[in-house]
Amino acid sequence: MNQVSTYLYLAMAAVFWGGTFVAGRQLAPLLDPYATAFLRFVLASLLLLGWLYWRLRRFPRVSLRQLLALAMLGASGVVAYNLMFFAGLQSVEAGRASLIIAANPVLIAVASHWLFGERLGIVRVVGVTMCVGGAMLVIGRGDLAALFHRGIGAGEWYLLGCVVSWVLYTLIGKRVLHGMSPLLAVSYSSVLGTFMLSLIVLGRGGVQPVALDDPRVWGYIGYLAVFGTVLAFVWYYSGVHAIGAARASQFINLVPVSGVFLGAWLLDEPLTWSLLFGGGMVLFGLWLTNRHRIARPIRIREK
Repeated sequence: MNQVSTYLYLAMAAVFWGGTFVAGRQLAPLLDPYATAFLRFVLASLLLLGWLYWRLRRFPRVSLRQLLALAMLGASGVVAYNLMFFAGLQSVEAGRASLIIAANPVLIAVASHWLFGERLGIVRVVGVTMCVGGAMLVIGRGDLAALFHRGIGAGEWYLLGCVVSWVLYTLIGKRVLHGMSPLLAVSYSSVLGTFMLSLIVLGRGGVQPVALDDPRVWGYIGYLAVFGTVLAFVWYYSGVHAIGAARASQFINLVPVSGVFLGAWLLDEPLTWSLLFGGGMVLFGLWLTNRHRIARPIRIREK
């Protein structure tokens, strides 16, 4: 997989994640956050394990140290992120939620620089700033002042928790990927996270059967599992493996942009100057962030 392919897959992962805001909002009145997260990852885990076995014809063993790291991935990226994500979307509109999630790349870049010594440099700092600024302009529809004068409610705090959990998930994954492939890491962490979610759901009385009779629930869950989890997670971690956590995380800025465009397409929301101009800022920021360093091709180590 060459450099262009790496960027393409990262961009597609971001678009799929943008669609999860739409699917999550649609599921909010139909299913509670615990059941939504659990069903998403039950289906995703089955698909991931099937994909893994098809690729390797076996389920590789991992060391105790790797198992603990995978459990941390499951706890941060599956359990914590998804429970807070779907809880936040119960009360926060998809656009505002996307803006909060857009804080991810800044924290990941800073943490990667501090923990792993990934170089930032003035050009990449400008690129990061333009990415986040463009995403804010898109979601704020050109009125940034109004965004910062709104009060912070419980839903916003849940989504801020998503940011913290995703930073942990990305940085832990960077370490895990030194010893295993992205597909293996995502598959096993998804299974472990699903097990944790099952204990929580069972403790709350299980999934209400009435919700499972609605075909819309399974349609949205299917999208979240196949596109928003299996494909997006594997492609994202392939990018982290190839070009580093800080650079790969910049593509997360495409999530709010794609979310707004999908809203315009699926929900008939208008395309405005702020959306188009802000989207251009995000794309230009991505170019600045990635243009100075040529990424080596991905060599996935299957173990």
